Parts: sequence; structure tokens; C-alpha cells
Amino acid sequence: MNRGYWNRPVTFETTTLGVYRTINSASEAAGVLLYDWPVDEGKAWKAAQEICLAVLEGSADAEESRQAFLLAAEEADVFVRDS
Repeated sequence: MNRGYWNRPVTFETTTLGVYRTINSASEAAGVLLYDWPVDEGKAWKAAQEICLAVLEGSADAEESRQAFLLAAEEADVFVRDS
């Protein structure tokens, strides 16, 4: 399976205040968006899920999922340290 590794990782604050996590692939992003995201709605959130899954299926570029993850974080007001 293509995990869709990104060129640069993304570090973000989890739902636990002051706790950060770094991810570096569409696979990790999909898991976060599906199971550990602070909201379960929004256009960017839904689009990010779809793009991450498309990367895993081989029909989208990994860097598209990184950008979509960052947009979903912005939409949900999740703090990101974009490295």
C-alpha cells in the first residue's frame, strides 16, 4: 500500500492542550482526520479525508493531501507548526 509520504512533516496540537504530534504521510493524516480530529464536519475536513484516501488508492499525489490537511487544520482552528 502507498502510504503517501510527504516531503515535509506537519506538527500540530492534538485535542489535548499542549500535546503535539508530528505526521508525515497521507496514511497518518487520514487516521487523524477520521479518528482524532476535534470536529467532524466542514468542507476542508471532508475534502482532506477524500484526498488522503485517494492517495492511499494511488489516484492522487501525496503533497495534495498535505495541503488539504493544512487547510482542514485552518478550518478547525488547529494550531500547526508547518515545518
